[in-house]
Amino acid sequence: MKPLQTRRARIAARSAVLLPLAVALAPLAGCGTVDPTAQALGTDAAPTLTGTFQGSGATSQQKAMEAWIAGFTAKHPDVTLTYDGVGSGAGRKAFLSGEATFGTSDVALSDEEMAASGAACDGGNAIDLPVYISPIAVAFNVPGVTSLHLSSTTVAGLLGGDITSWDDDAVAADNPGVALPALRVVPVHRSESSGTTENFTDWLHATAPRAWPYDAASSWPLPGGTAAEGTGGVVAAVAATPGAVTYADASQVGTLGTASIRVGDQWVASSAAGAAGAAAVSPRDPSRYEDDLSYDLDRTATNPNVYPLVLVSYLVVCSRYADRAEGEVVKEFVDYVASDEGQSIGTTAAGSAPLSPAQQEWLRSTANDIFLVPAAGS
Repeated sequence: MKPLQTRRARIAARSAVLLPLAVALAPLAGCGTVDPTAQALGTDAAPTLTGTFQGSGATSQQKAMEAWIAGFTAKHPDVTLTYDGVGSGAGRKAFLSGEATFGTSDVALSDEEMAASGAACDGGNAIDLPVYISPIAVAFNVPGVTSLHLSSTTVAGLLGGDITSWDDDAVAADNPGVALPALRVVPVHRSESSGTTENFTDWLHATAPRAWPYDAASSWPLPGGTAAEGTGGVVAAVAATPGAVTYADASQVGTLGTASIRVGDQWVASSAAGAAGAAAVSPRDPSRYEDDLSYDLDRTATNPNVYPLVLVSYLVVCSRYADRAEGEVVKEFVDYVASDEGQSIGTTAAGSAPLSPAQQEWLRSTANDIFLVPAAGS
């Protein structure tokens, strides 16, 4: 692989030329941008992989990514692959600027980010690959209470600051017969740009628009409360603070109390199966490139087998690589993550929902379509 500085320089040189092209290739349903000669290259012959590569992004994927990297590099010992869990927003930025070989994000790239991806992708485009599906838990530290029922309206009040004590009438109405203490509510939110925040606020706005009139946002939209960095940061802050409440990837909340949310007319606890169900009932976003696999999540599902407070976290890569060494590693890494072995070790490490066989095939087919620019003279 060329040094990262070389890759950044290449991206800078291409930006002025490729940005208008990327804008012109605004995402259209069914209109892919994979080079038509990609299939001719195929992936039957396993390449010899070598080089040093960097991934960057969502903290939700940290445990799964560590497991995937360990498994992948065991098979390819000449590859050094590292991962920096800096948050979804920073991960997307690092990928688009050329500072990372791949990014990860708990939300798909925006239309603007996608339009700007041509420079980073050698004239191709970025693609969002759903590799990690997990419920977001409403987690709390209320001494003596390990589980609660909380409607989205009540959750909005707790995190937004309108409900200031755990024995508030709204919490009590959701939990008849539960002894609730007169304990101050301490809302805790992410301090950085976070895909988990965007998924959480999207759910609040979709299911409790009167209590939460704010649009989905990756940055916390309200003043006040306690801010902490990363999934581990908010979980640690809540664990250390009686009365605190937050939202976090359910696989990382540890011993904190968690809430069941209202889905239709039933209370549904967070679970990997429910998260998988949410993805299963949600369509692909029809406005995206053909090989972009982002979901248009249905937050208002009423099926009790679905847990709609969910994050689908993406591996963000390019559809086209001029640097063949880099492209070969990306293709093989995506294929490994989507394999039975990759899914087994990832879900075991993180407690996330395994991808369905159809989703695995979807990802592996897309990896095969990634185009590697032929070497000069070939």
